[in-house]
Amino acid sequence: MITFTLCLLALIAGYFLYGRFVERIFGPDDRKTPALTKADGVDYIPLPTWKIFMIQFLNIAGLGPIFGAIMGAKFGTASYLWIVLGSIFAGAVHDYLAGMLSLRNGGESLPEIIGRYLGMTTKQVMRGFTVLLMILVGAVFVAGPAGLLAKLTPDYMDATFWIVVVFIYYILATLLPVDKIIGKIYPLFAAALLFMAVGILVMLYVKHPALPEIWDGLQNTHPDAAALPIFPMMFVSIACGAISGFHATQSPLMARCMTSERHGRPVFYGAMITEGIVALIWAAAATYFFHENGMGENNAAVVVDAITKNWLGAVGGVLAILGVIAAPITSGDTAFRSARLIVADFLGMEQKSMRRRLYICIPMFLVAIGLLLYSLRDKEGFDMIWRYFAWTNQTLSVFTLWAITVYLVREKKGHYYYVTYLPAIFMTAVCTTYICIAPEGFGMGPGFVSGIAILSASIAVIWFNIWYFKTTKKLR
Repeated sequence: MITFTLCLLALIAGYFLYGRFVERIFGPDDRKTPALTKADGVDYIPLPTWKIFMIQFLNIAGLGPIFGAIMGAKFGTASYLWIVLGSIFAGAVHDYLAGMLSLRNGGESLPEIIGRYLGMTTKQVMRGFTVLLMILVGAVFVAGPAGLLAKLTPDYMDATFWIVVVFIYYILATLLPVDKIIGKIYPLFAAALLFMAVGILVMLYVKHPALPEIWDGLQNTHPDAAALPIFPMMFVSIACGAISGFHATQSPLMARCMTSERHGRPVFYGAMITEGIVALIWAAAATYFFHENGMGENNAAVVVDAITKNWLGAVGGVLAILGVIAAPITSGDTAFRSARLIVADFLGMEQKSMRRRLYICIPMFLVAIGLLLYSLRDKEGFDMIWRYFAWTNQTLSVFTLWAITVYLVREKKGHYYYVTYLPAIFMTAVCTTYICIAPEGFGMGPGFVSGIAILSASIAVIWFNIWYFKTTKKLR
């Protein structure tokens, strides 16, 4: 428990120390925000800061800091370190600066921000790439909640019935003004998610289980360690609890609702640190579960159900249902909403009109339904879509980090560009190595990990430094 406690304190300290340092690098000021200058009653709507924080937290969280952390805990104590270091130095920096760039550029969607700094070709690729990722998120976060709801309701309300209900909700949440559904129910679900995490945290100290300590070593404890090395597998498994490209697609939603740039650190950096804390708590709880029951369980929902019911009783059962059902649904609806805004941005199509919103949403939902039907065909279909979602998610963070790095160089922020340059190199190596060795990628196998990682990182460093010296010479 000593390592867990130190990690928990480090996350809190990271918000106040490193978060303030990154905030000073960006330099928020008192200029009017898009919520005030572009108010349209649909997407650009001023909201209270506390509500924006709760919505942002639930937007970026979903099941990520729970399910990802549980599966990541199989890799051992290294998972704790990645959650802490990843959240403070990569994820929260990524989320904060991406959100602030959107805020300062009229609430731009992520592909427009990336294109602004990485060029038109990259912008066009990212437009399609990001919309596809958003649709994948919506598709993979339907079947699970629908299946669980079917088990809790009468037989005539089967999984198909609940899939239809969830999609109807998605349509409404995507089309209606942000304050009508999302602004009202998200804070409640976010509070439930946080309450569940706090309850598990308290029980960790009450139960005081024998958790592994960092001085015991960082060896890979995964039952299939030979095929699943810590690098890069753990860094893709634990995404939303450390760094996730999906977060940068959600930040513009809240950037369009903020009334001051100075609220950026608690909203963007703070929400990511909070998610890191939730992930750390669940990683510790999962470690206890695996110690007691073995590591054979691969369904994270079973682990959540067992822990909450055993530690929190009947209330825990209710919270587990809220977490496993509401969290993915609330990630899916904002994913579709984000996709609508991304498409609207690159088409230059105003969104005040319901008719124009429908032009974008109808084909988008048809594609999502097709992916869902494919995933429901068999378990292998769902697993394949999920694995591609995990990789595309992390790959998007790579492009976001490089775009922010270019911004920091162009804005003459001195050597402070290293706050995203170093994470960008690391995540480039992670994503390149993963797609090369993973079965759904090129299937080269874990024996090539070191070589691919070093080669990809070296190419990224050389490429960036060539650009850097050319650019800084022109800026002098």
